[in-house]
Amino acid sequence: MAQYLLYFNQQWVGDHPEEWFAARSEFSTAAVEEMKAAGVYVFAGGLEERSQSWSADPTQGEEVLITDGPYVESKEFLGGFAIVDVADDEAAKYWGAKIAAACGWPHEIRRVYPERKES
Repeated sequence: MAQYLLYFNQQWVGDHPEEWFAARSEFSTAAVEEMKAAGVYVFAGGLEERSQSWSADPTQGEEVLITDGPYVESKEFLGGFAIVDVADDEAAKYWGAKIAAACGWPHEIRRVYPERKES
């Protein structure tokens, strides 16, 4: 089994009326429940757009510098994600397609490095 990150940038969502988003909630909740029932669900969540964020930069001296906001100026930022634990790439793509269709916007699917085993 391997873990995969299914995620989207907020900018990929597009502009829609509030009613559209409310209608998508039923589909995305059902997709997450289906992941749980299949035993592949690890974690999922949307990120607050308007909450404070911080950057931790260890390259500015001996101390790690903590600053408000993103480290680099960017027009894109992470909007939400899910982590699934599945057998292979094909299964990851299946669940990525399922959650993208349920949400109604594009998602990216990326494998998470496996945990290193202590020797």
